[in-house]
Amino acid sequence: MQRVDVVIPCYNYAHFLEECVGSVLSQAGVDVRVLILDDCSPDNTPEVGKALASRDKRVTYRRHTANKGHIATYNGGIEWAGGDLFLLLSADDYLLPGALGRASELMRNHPNVGFTFGNALIAEPSGVSKRVDPLGDNGVAPMQVLSGPQFIRLSGANNLVPTPTAVIRTTLQKQVGGYHKELPHTGDMEMWLRLASHAGVGYINQDQAVYRRHASNMSLQYYGQSILPDLRQRKQAFDILFRQGAESLRKDEKLRRFLARDLGKEALRLAGMAFNNFDIATAMAIQRFALEVSPEVRNSLPWIKLVCKQTIGPKYWYALNSIGRRVAG
Repeated sequence: MQRVDVVIPCYNYAHFLEECVGSVLSQAGVDVRVLILDDCSPDNTPEVGKALASRDKRVTYRRHTANKGHIATYNGGIEWAGGDLFLLLSADDYLLPGALGRASELMRNHPNVGFTFGNALIAEPSGVSKRVDPLGDNGVAPMQVLSGPQFIRLSGANNLVPTPTAVIRTTLQKQVGGYHKELPHTGDMEMWLRLASHAGVGYINQDQAVYRRHASNMSLQYYGQSILPDLRQRKQAFDILFRQGAESLRKDEKLRRFLARDLGKEALRLAGMAFNNFDIATAMAIQRFALEVSPEVRNSLPWIKLVCKQTIGPKYWYALNSIGRRVAG
């Protein structure tokens, strides 16, 4: 059996920790080892973590003496890993049965694959769950292998991978290094692109993990503050990719232009959303960013639509939309 080292970063998630660890220890077909990395949580994480470690020799608990932040915690986990495969699993998420076995099987059968990912379920605070199918569910095989460039094009300006489903070949993770501290909110996206520049990517068309959505999620807090910093970090992720990715990818100007154009279009979509929310200043700032990233977006349909909105003005645009919705209804 392949050994999978699972690092569980935990900050103030003691109430989720037991279910998360249990979901790893119950995985069949693999030899698992767990490291709970407590980033100096102010709750009872030490009590829960030590209890879990005392009950199962496969579990190790470590606590930072001071809060280091999630990037440093992730990188500490990468340094610890030494098995065949590696997974970073947030303490508020958990794996579904068979997830690691399926990932291990795919990577054993395809040595060229650097990491695998799959579908995930998002557990809403209301108790409702919805599925995330990164590649869609129409005609997609149960397992498939993408080349690195294929994966990068499919991802475009967005993070295609549900993070708790990403199982990485440890040797490749060590080769490409850890997360960048200057990308606290797009670090995952940049990591998948960097890995894909060196190896193929496996996709498992099954539910692999559950991601909890709740008020304390870092990503939700961040998006509530501002969209523009996130877009700027996506651009930084692309810059790092073409600076530090595999040599063959650094010379791919066609791919570089494709990603810039896709980021510009995504920025225009978000600018339109800001305009619809009467945040005109933010919409204009995002629009300028889109033009800076990819001047050719000026000729795109999203640009023309946004300019029409700005010409009409938010008040009248909202009124026209309301009339259109009533007519359609």
